[in-house]
Amino acid sequence: MTQPIKPMITFDDFLALDIRVGVIEEAVVFEKARKPAYQLKVNFGKEIGVKKSSAQICEHYSPEELVGKQVLGVLNFPVRQIGNFFSEVLILGTYSEGGVILITPDLPAQAGDILG
Repeated sequence: MTQPIKPMITFDDFLALDIRVGVIEEAVVFEKARKPAYQLKVNFGKEIGVKKSSAQICEHYSPEELVGKQVLGVLNFPVRQIGNFFSEVLILGTYSEGGVILITPDLPAQAGDILG
């Protein structure tokens, strides 16, 4: 599933993204979503707290195995309304064969740690 390379951006464009480590505290099936998805509550540490996200990651993950998983999320995108749900962060993943695969730290990190 190869995609063309996107247009070049500057390093400052990349630095403008606030990408941090979060820990999934809750994952439930998003019953009203048009495509299979979960509603997540993700803890980004004391400074930021818990944020909500909608994630279409049902192909590879069950709600039970998501709880406690560390993920990376973009915190400085506008809130997005999906049906009656307000998604506050974008959880990062790859569009891979068989569905989305989450981007996770390969070693334990602190909630709120910044990608850099």
